[in-house]
This record gives sequence, structure tokens and C-alpha cells, in this order.
Amino acid sequence: MEGIFTYLGAIFGHGQMLFISHMILVAGIVLFVAKIATKSLRAVPGGTQNVMESYLGGVISMGTDVLGEENARKYLPLIATLGLFIFTSNMLGIIPGFESPTSNINITLTLAMIVFFYYNYEGIRKNGVIHYFAHFAGPVKLLAPLMFPIEIISHLSRIVSLSFRLFGSIRGDDMFLWVLLMLTPWIVPLAPFFLLTVMGVLQTFVFMILTFVYLAGAVAIDESHEKAPNPIADTMGEV
Repeated sequence: MEGIFTYLGAIFGHGQMLFISHMILVAGIVLFVAKIATKSLRAVPGGTQNVMESYLGGVISMGTDVLGEENARKYLPLIATLGLFIFTSNMLGIIPGFESPTSNINITLTLAMIVFFYYNYEGIRKNGVIHYFAHFAGPVKLLAPLMFPIEIISHLSRIVSLSFRLFGSIRGDDMFLWVLLMLTPWIVPLAPFFLLTVMGVLQTFVFMILTFVYLAGAVAIDESHEKAPNPIADTMGEV
């Protein structure tokens, strides 16, 4: 944020280099933690390895409820990496003198685009181009001309939803924290620090679970169609 002191801003100045330097810092922290966790793997984990294994187990458990365990493990590298990057970014912004990379729309939009292109790629790879885009028309062929453009708009809106939800929440948190620190002594904002931490964790969880949901909708087309009601078939069955 322009005009607000940050340690990296004092070195690189404000502007594009400010959020790039914070992004590199977050990437370095994530890589450092991963290196420490895998430096000496043990059968009975402890310390950083234990924390990371618990985190990965939680991600798999989250994905199992949406995609099944096999697919949850398949997409674990993507979801876990996104989670670590977003969580570290969110927490960095809570520390006075630093700015969260996820408070910049360029970062959140990039993350949303990665998710958008990846889940569409996976859907096309598994189901084929024709079958994948055919499900955009819905189960009722008569409504296909109406449903197809609605589905296209719906999928494109996911980019906006993912990026602006994360950006708006973290940007607002950062501004709230800076105003609070300017108005009160540092010891007073302890309770708000806790709330900002909870919000950072929540936004990370929301981004991860939505990515799982989008992947499920792309790769599990047949299952979703089997569960979807078909008014024509139901009517014929009654006759």
C-alpha cells in the first residue's frame, strides 16, 4: 500500500517491485519449510515433518470428501502448494512492516487463472473435448441453447470469484490492521491479530475447497449426470 512503511519497501521502493519482493519472500519461506520438513525423514515424524504430514493428511481428507481418495492424492501437489502459498502470504501481512502478496489483485488473479486452466485441462484430458463441453448443455437437450452460454459465463465468473474474494478479504484485513496500529498502541490490537489470523486461515481453506469442487465438476462429469434429475426420463417412467 502506497505511503505505508514496509521493510522491503524501504529497500525496493513502492510499486511493482514491492509485491514482487514479498511474493519471492513467501516462496522462499515455503521452500525453506519444505526443505526442513524433508531434510531427515523419519518413520515416527517429529517437529516440522510432523506438522507438514498433518497438513498433507488434512488436504487429502478434505479432497476425499469431494473427489474420492484416489483423486485427492492425485491433485495433492497442486492443492497443497496453493494452500501453503496462500496461507503464508496471508500470515505475512499480519506482521507489521510486511505486506501480504494476496492483497494484490495481480497475485490472486494469477492463482485463479492457474486453477481455471488446470481444472478445464483435466476435464478435457479425462473426458475428451466433445464430451466435456457437451455437459455444459445440461441433461435436457431442448434447453441446450440456453444452458450452454450460461455455463460458459458461470465458469468464467469463477476466475472473478476466486481472485476477488481472496484479494478483497486480505486487502481489507491489511488496511484494517494498519489503521488500527496508527490509532492505538501495539499491545491493544492483540484480539484483532487473532481475528485476522482466523480470517487468513479461512480464506486459505475456501480457496482450496473450491479448487477441489471445480476439479470434481470437471473430472466427474458422468457421476454428476447420473445424479442429476432428468425431467423427461422421469415423465416417461411415470407413463
